[in-house]
Amino acid sequence: MQTSAGRQDRHEYPAHWEADVVLRDGGTARIRPITVDDADRLVSFYEQVSDESKYYRFFAPYPRLSAKDVHRFTHHDFVDRVGLAATIGGEFIATVRYDRIGADGLPASAPADEAEVAFLVQDAHQGRGVASALLEHVAAVARERGIRRFAAEVLPANTKMIKVFTDAGYTQKRSFEDGVVRLEFDLEPTDRSLAVQRAREQRAEARSVRRLLAPGSVAVIGVGRAPGGVGRSVLDNIRDGGYGGRLHAVNRAFPEDLKEVDGVPAHRSVREIDGPVDLAVIAVPADHVPAVVAECGEHGVQGLVVLSAGYAESGPEGRERQRALVRHARAYGMRLIGPNAFGIINTAPGVRLNASLAPEMPRPGRIGLFAQSGAIGIALLSRLHRRGGGVTGVTGVSTFVSAGNRADVSGNDVLQYWYDDPETDVALMYLESIGNPRKFTRLARRTAAAKPLVVVQGVGSAPQGHAVRATRLPHATVSALLRQAGVLRVDTITELVDTGLLLARQPLPAGPRVAILGNSESLGALAYDRCLAEGLRPARPVDLTTRATAEDFHRALSAALADDTVDSVVVTAIPAIGEGSPGDAELAEALRSAAAAVPGKPVLVVHVELGGLAQALSAAASTAPAAADKAPGTAGDAHRFEPGDPHRPADLPTAGAGAGAVPPPPGVAPTVRASGSEPHAMADAVGREPAVRGDAPVPPPDGTRLIPAYPAAERAVRALAEAVKYGQWRREAADPGKVPEYDDIDEKGAARLIGELLARGEGLTIPAAETCELLGKYGIRVRQALPAPTPDAAAEAARALGYPVALKATAPHLRHRADLGGVRLDLADEEQLRRAYAELTELFGTPADLRPVVQGMAPRGVDTVVRAVIDPAAGAVLSFGLAGAASQLLGDMAHRLVPVTDREATSLVRSIRTAPLLFGWRGSTPVDTPALEELLLRVSRLVDDHPEVVAVTLEPVVVAPHGVSVLGATVRLAPPPARDDLGPRTMPAY
Repeated sequence: MQTSAGRQDRHEYPAHWEADVVLRDGGTARIRPITVDDADRLVSFYEQVSDESKYYRFFAPYPRLSAKDVHRFTHHDFVDRVGLAATIGGEFIATVRYDRIGADGLPASAPADEAEVAFLVQDAHQGRGVASALLEHVAAVARERGIRRFAAEVLPANTKMIKVFTDAGYTQKRSFEDGVVRLEFDLEPTDRSLAVQRAREQRAEARSVRRLLAPGSVAVIGVGRAPGGVGRSVLDNIRDGGYGGRLHAVNRAFPEDLKEVDGVPAHRSVREIDGPVDLAVIAVPADHVPAVVAECGEHGVQGLVVLSAGYAESGPEGRERQRALVRHARAYGMRLIGPNAFGIINTAPGVRLNASLAPEMPRPGRIGLFAQSGAIGIALLSRLHRRGGGVTGVTGVSTFVSAGNRADVSGNDVLQYWYDDPETDVALMYLESIGNPRKFTRLARRTAAAKPLVVVQGVGSAPQGHAVRATRLPHATVSALLRQAGVLRVDTITELVDTGLLLARQPLPAGPRVAILGNSESLGALAYDRCLAEGLRPARPVDLTTRATAEDFHRALSAALADDTVDSVVVTAIPAIGEGSPGDAELAEALRSAAAAVPGKPVLVVHVELGGLAQALSAAASTAPAAADKAPGTAGDAHRFEPGDPHRPADLPTAGAGAGAVPPPPGVAPTVRASGSEPHAMADAVGREPAVRGDAPVPPPDGTRLIPAYPAAERAVRALAEAVKYGQWRREAADPGKVPEYDDIDEKGAARLIGELLARGEGLTIPAAETCELLGKYGIRVRQALPAPTPDAAAEAARALGYPVALKATAPHLRHRADLGGVRLDLADEEQLRRAYAELTELFGTPADLRPVVQGMAPRGVDTVVRAVIDPAAGAVLSFGLAGAASQLLGDMAHRLVPVTDREATSLVRSIRTAPLLFGWRGSTPVDTPALEELLLRVSRLVDDHPEVVAVTLEPVVVAPHGVSVLGATVRLAPPPARDDLGPRTMPAY
């Protein structure tokens, strides 16, 4: 056998094994192979390990490593002997190694497929999940090198290490001999091991975000001595927002004798701060950021928010600067929001952190916000500020993250945090792009099962600087997959806020049945028409007339909510003139009390205002709150300050903005309106007094049912339609179905055939005969088509198949184009066949140009198309639609991620707009959709079982009243793309 030194150069350094991981406590570490250059690091690491941990590793006192030990533990061939280290700041905190062994337990080479594995973790880092992360990575390395099983010997007292192995979820055996516990486990991922891995991923990533959003101490780096500037503005915003932790101002240009900036301790460097710093907000020029990051890392800072610009958004040089920034931060175990970020906000009472450029803390509430762009973040905060009022109170924000270039922390990380955040009930996200659709879809599905997730999806590219695979799927397909995962995908920020407010305030509707009532017949009719357009089932509107009183509204709403045939209610209200007309406060109370009596059904208000008339009514009819009830300078004062008025106080809440109002964020024009001129004027009439600067906004009482109000019927109905879809998805998600087993599937035979075909080349579209053979192993029968290069060959093929037959041109420009005349059907005899052959050649050219084939006639039915494709970013996708113009011209295709369950196959067939053609539209005969669903499930199984099948197209698939006929099929094979979702946990690479 070769010595280890002789095998040292068998493989080059495997750089693809390097990875950054998030640990259990939210910190990060880098995992990489151990090399000959690590001798000093290994010795230093070992010296910091306790004697007890050394005893557990070597089963005897082992105070120091000999030179031979150091050589053995740093020299690897990266095949039979592999060592990995977890590092922080370039220093080892843990190691793992495996040695391949044979059946006799002695060192061996392939084909031996078992290895001994052993760990050592520094005591200071035990309990952080380092060993679990290393086990995932060394198992992946071992599988890559042909090792299928690990063995480990552990002392019974080493319960922590035993738990690492037993909790991993692999299939294992356990024995006890000679005072040692021996564990053996297969390395093939199991459902349980994947579940354990993803649960650990969720906890770790959620904690890493929590450390950023709820720090015990914050340092703002780049604070100017004079007011103004980004750093000073953020410092003021944190202080004025009521942050309760320790706050520090840092600027290396501060004079040595400067002790405070506006009451905040001042320091020239993070190193000068006495005590830990959990979060550093960096607002210095990009050229100075590396030095600041190094200081933060050396001081033990846990996380960074980088507001500085000049990174990937500025071009290739900036992209390289951004990559270096992320590598630098991760080297110290720090997570990073930004660069080019707008900042973060947490309104929780025990935190109250406004580490952003928004000058005021938003109202506290139950809505989480994520945006990549600072401009979009401003718009979201502003719209929620203006729209926060409802009929019975206000809705605010729990947390807000504007991630800028999202070089590290992304929407996926924030989703992990929101999933089990008790302060967040609804998640709103504006995503310019989705860098990892496969992971986002998985996380979104889990989150949506617990709380609503509403997304505006842009059409941007992947994050600049990230080493992620770009999806090749069309934007519409990605949108459909998000909806399958329970995501409410809307088109605009307005719809995002409209839908989020409804879901934050109201229960989910049990179905699509809508009652409409109000004091405007035309507005009710408009709401009715929009309900029909959105696929809802509205009842005829109830017109209460313009003379309706608050009691009339209360009575009508109570009756609608008590009706078992009603799932939700839309109330329309316009201002009424005349004695006895209800004021805002009176109407709000009437609706609130009626809705409170039946809390299980959602209620929405369409509250249309008339501008100047509403203002006049407020003054003449005294519908506005008395001036004495208003804070100084608000709408009830005798004098109103217009925007831009030089005499207007800088810290004055915007007039008429609603209860608990604060000035809008920077870049958003303040508005001045009379009480009643905002769609949520009813909230002003019954809400609390506006908060003054420095006071915490008052959230609605726990359990208060807030009724959202909308300025237009179409906006209210669109939000309700999204809530109906989400409620239906939640009910279906409770029973997602199953992936059926079919006894006639020959999975092993298909694998052998695929292996033989791939041996011919890297990637190929396989010939027709092999296509039929491969599909046949999954119970998919393709109707035989015989080549017809001459009229005589066509006649012979028809005799073999039996009449009637079809004659088809299969040239690429004519294939599947019956509209061009390249297909002749129902040819009953040889005379008709030869005549059709002559017509085709006369119209389109020689047989060599046409590539004609003869095929037996299939039963009449509906022509459909079934496709499956492996996308490198999103995974395997199954698509279905009607063949021809419906799918090609109109894009009427439905999509599902593979593997598809029986319930998903049923839903897939019914999801296309042209689905009625399958179910007896206009008196036609319904076709055999159960047989179609089975075909979809078999195709799903094929691509799921064999990732080498990268594309399948069945076209046309004729669905008859009884059975389906596959008339054409193509299959493409290629080496399967890497599945990063099945490998060990890693952060995006740089």
